[in-house]
Amino acid sequence: MANKLKLYREKAGLTQQELAKKANVSISTILTLETQENVSVTYDIMKRLAKGLGVKVKNIFFDK
Repeated sequence: MANKLKLYREKAGLTQQELAKKANVSISTILTLETQENVSVTYDIMKRLAKGLGVKVKNIFFDK
């Protein structure tokens, strides 16, 4: 799954570690999502990341 996590994280001025803490996910989850394509991720994780960035899930994971 291609996503825009890194783009939105950088726009928010957050490090991977800061976002991990805000979203209550592991830093390795963020690193994997930012560097690998076609990564399987649960909707719960998507929601936490989106909330941590203050954007909608669809903007990060589903908009082309």
